[in-house]
Amino acid sequence: MEKLLIDGKKTLSGRINISGSKNSALPILAATILNNHTTIKNIPFVNDIFTMLNLLKFIGLKFKVSKEKNSVEVINLNKNINTVAPYKLVKTMRAGVLVLGPLLAKYKKAKVSLPGGCAIGTRPVDLHLFALKKLGAKIKIKNGYIVASATNGLKGANFKFPSVSVGATENAILAAVQAKGPTLIENCAIEPEIKDLIDFLKKLGVKIKISGRKIRIKGSIQKKKITHKVICDRIELGTYLIGGALAAKKLILTNINPDFIRKEINILKKMGVKMIIGKNYIEVYKSSKIKNINIKTDPYPGFPTDLQAQIIILMTQASGISKIKESIFENRFMHVPELKRMGAKIEIYNNTAHIYGPCNLTGAEVMATDLRASVSLVLAALIADKRTKINRIYHLDRGYQDLEKKLKNCKALIKRV
Repeated sequence: MEKLLIDGKKTLSGRINISGSKNSALPILAATILNNHTTIKNIPFVNDIFTMLNLLKFIGLKFKVSKEKNSVEVINLNKNINTVAPYKLVKTMRAGVLVLGPLLAKYKKAKVSLPGGCAIGTRPVDLHLFALKKLGAKIKIKNGYIVASATNGLKGANFKFPSVSVGATENAILAAVQAKGPTLIENCAIEPEIKDLIDFLKKLGVKIKISGRKIRIKGSIQKKKITHKVICDRIELGTYLIGGALAAKKLILTNINPDFIRKEINILKKMGVKMIIGKNYIEVYKSSKIKNINIKTDPYPGFPTDLQAQIIILMTQASGISKIKESIFENRFMHVPELKRMGAKIEIYNNTAHIYGPCNLTGAEVMATDLRASVSLVLAALIADKRTKINRIYHLDRGYQDLEKKLKNCKALIKRV
């Protein structure tokens, strides 16, 4: 099994071109089921993307990948369509459940494995089903699969999510675009990735308006040949921004939209991070005095749960006690025991991490537990004394394109073995 070896205490400098958004590309790839011929540009070639492409292939779509152009062409000939998403393709990637909405909308039936082996209700797959039932789908859970049907097609409806969910909002939109009559969805997620999906669907002729946390949908898909460029990955951007604050003489992050991370930028400024914000770039510098801060993860435009693990590394370098409350997912502090092995002083009380700083991190052998936890260990290793060995780095490959290459180009001592 592959590992990363990182020698710390090296000053970073250089330029990193931020990849396209994985969390934007995945629902848009699911949406290609609804169209005949789609080209998606600025796509990140990470493992989750290839898993989704293999899922589309299993369903019966064809695709051509151009790594040179960072693009994928997807063609749906509507021949030999299999409305099933099997466990083997959905188990490693929660976004696999996003084919449920478009399959149900277009082909009036779908059988999709419950994603990632999670129980209904712990992470909000139940909200996906709630939305589809409101649109007229009949759903049952059988042998670990969601079995859904809408014999006479889906029907537009008005409904309100009991809590905010990105994936459920995406699945509801993807189902409603083919429903008979208008749909009004309230208490929606409003992440930039949701808005990117909406922009994609507008190119197919769907009338969608977003206002606050309300989304109105009217019209149906007009199948045509279209091209869409995916937005930048704001989580990758936030990750390298924190990396620069930890270890960079000067790090320039390009191919971005700073508006997507205004909350994060404001928090980092409060912590004393030095940045220059341009229209499509950010320059970030290592700060000698990091201030402690108290924050909470929240749905967009709040601080993202996907950057919680990373900012904890910056908090270990702050003077005093910092706190971060995780309000989105349970069990999202699994990186903390690994960071403690590196000398971090962190305690968890009632889903809130208390980080005592500043502390000197030292290299150790550690184990990645999930995608964002993995990259937090990389950030910790960059500033630690001596060498860190990170095991189970396949998690990293799910969501960070060319991580070693990007860091090596900025003078990090990092290698895969």
